[in-house]
Amino acid sequence: MREPRWRQEGEEPDYRFSLANERTFLAWVRTALALLAGGVVLEQFSTQIGPHSVIVILAIALSVISAVLSAIAFVRWRANEIAMRHGRRLPTTIAIPLLSAVVLAVAAVIAILLAVH
Repeated sequence: MREPRWRQEGEEPDYRFSLANERTFLAWVRTALALLAGGVVLEQFSTQIGPHSVIVILAIALSVISAVLSAIAFVRWRANEIAMRHGRRLPTTIAIPLLSAVVLAVAAVIAILLAVH
């Protein structure tokens, strides 16, 4: 496999920092998989919780956020690697507030549906 051009720039960072960055990437991917699993579980139990259409919309939202989070995880991993190679500070991310807002919204809707049920 051909090495990306950005890996040939700057200085090779301490491998411990690269491995920590990789573990963080894998944690984001695990979170994305958990969101996807949550969407599947919601869809499976949609007949018992509330209006089927609302639950399906929530399941689709969780699935889409899972895909977006996976993409953000890669972009963040790459940006962190580039920053470390050039001795710059690590970039910020939109993933944390986005993930928090989506989980809050989904949890609120589910809580309301369960309270009404």
